Amino acid sequence: MLVSDPNRILWDVLLREVRIAHEDHPELNAFCPFADDLGAQNVLPFRGPPADLFAAEQGLFSDIYPKVRDAFFVAGTVAQWRETYKDTDIGADFMDRFGCYCLIGEGGAFTSAKMAAWIVYMPAGLYYTWHQHPAEEMYLTLAGEATFMRDGCENNVLRAGGTSFHASNQPHAMQTHDHPVMAYVVWRNGFDSPPILTGGEVI
Repeated sequence: MLVSDPNRILWDVLLREVRIAHEDHPELNAFCPFADDLGAQNVLPFRGPPADLFAAEQGLFSDIYPKVRDAFFVAGTVAQWRETYKDTDIGADFMDRFGCYCLIGEGGAFTSAKMAAWIVYMPAGLYYTWHQHPAEEMYLTLAGEATFMRDGCENNVLRAGGTSFHASNQPHAMQTHDHPVMAYVVWRNGFDSPPILTGGEVI
């Protein structure tokens, strides 16, 4: 049974803003309609260095999604920040600066059998090395900018409103330069298999 959670209102506000952005974006909505089977679950908060960087970040400009951006900031204070690559050789600098927390899925405030969703944050000057996973994925850039790389495709610099689709097990990577980036990330299918690092050179 779901225990009364004093932070539930923060998650409900975030969900509302995310749903609006998701359903209003043709590419994202075509990739994965917003889940109609959502259930609530309690969040066990966990913070680390990326959460503190995120809370202090001043460079996430967005002329399209300020409400979603701000709702992710507020919920970030009570979120379960993920350590996706703990115990890998990705390095301490990446672990201390790469931020991610779940909205829909494991560790998030909501459950669904149809989709999983996260917020990803990278400060300026961070490289997210090549990786892949069975789940099909779409990034929607909410604020800031980053270079998105996909195997077999040209690199793209995306700002608010831009998307990057990653097919099942298609290697992909990201790089921020002078600006940070915040993205809303959706998975469909293959939820149970985590990302696998495949390595590669920074651009």
